[in-house]
Amino acid sequence: MKKLLVLSTAMTTLGFAASAADITVLGWGGAYTQSQIEAYHKPFTARTGINVISADADNPATPIKAMVEAGNVTVDVASVDYADALRLCDEGLLELIDAATLPPAPDGTPAIDDFLPGAVTDCLVSTDVYSTVYAYDTTRYPENPPTTVADFFDLEKFPGKRGIRKGAKGTLEMALLADGVAPADVYAVLSTPEGLDRAFAKLDTIKAETVWWEAGAQPPQLLADGEVAMTVAWNGRIFNAAVAEGKPFRIVWDGQVYELEGFVIPKGAPNRDAAMEFIRFATGTEPLAHAAEWISYGPPRKSSAPLVGLYQDGKTEMAPNLPTSPQNMTNALASDYGFWVDRDTELNERFNAWLAAN
Repeated sequence: MKKLLVLSTAMTTLGFAASAADITVLGWGGAYTQSQIEAYHKPFTARTGINVISADADNPATPIKAMVEAGNVTVDVASVDYADALRLCDEGLLELIDAATLPPAPDGTPAIDDFLPGAVTDCLVSTDVYSTVYAYDTTRYPENPPTTVADFFDLEKFPGKRGIRKGAKGTLEMALLADGVAPADVYAVLSTPEGLDRAFAKLDTIKAETVWWEAGAQPPQLLADGEVAMTVAWNGRIFNAAVAEGKPFRIVWDGQVYELEGFVIPKGAPNRDAAMEFIRFATGTEPLAHAAEWISYGPPRKSSAPLVGLYQDGKTEMAPNLPTSPQNMTNALASDYGFWVDRDTELNERFNAWLAAN
């Protein structure tokens, strides 16, 4: 039996307790959680008899931090952004994970060599590569549609409301990319006062026409409701809306900001050994490839990529829809985790002050 518990990021506890035969895995909800249920949870339960309870949060790092600090941890595994995993690990809020215990590739290659560089850290095992992109409603621009990140900021050529995540991370980078900064230079520019001013000046050009969102389910809904003509979004959410639900949405990959996310174990998890067993299973070659057949996020293991096949509709090739596909990597930016670990609080304070100003 599976239970689904939806949390807001303001919540600090989960209002239930799992039995000894259960583990609780906290994810992001929507198509993302569904991909994990199908690729990880169900086959893990079938193999081990350990039931997996799925719980969701707008950003799982927030309730994890609150639980550990309160000494009331009710989650065994959580899916978090790479930068959040580094921060929580540095703060001593996560259990350490021994990479040597992770399953090797089918050809015997040790896991640490099979994963993409940096994908396994002291406290995190990555599960996917996702990206922040923008997407548009094709019915709004039937001729000469947008093709570049700069087009997102061009209200004259492409009129209509814009949707943007209410936060600094990803938003500031896309503003600079749209302003002509090369991906290799984005973080050097953003590290200077002048560069930061430049990013906010670019955002000023569309601020009055922007709808701000906070949860991943909102961007496709904003497009579907006609509240925006284009929106920044996580690529998997748009893929699900377009392919699984038949919505007239299209992703623009130019200027995508891609990053890793994965599983962590909160410090004091009630079922630590079972949690580690789950992570070892879920981050094997085949489960990671299977997950990419449910949602368009790239697997972080090299041995998984050749195994990714068709989407669940039986006809859509997943490879062209993954952030890691070569044709989608033109003008792409790898999120700088160290930059955000160091400057997340500072830049979000600046962002919120800018947002509140007239």
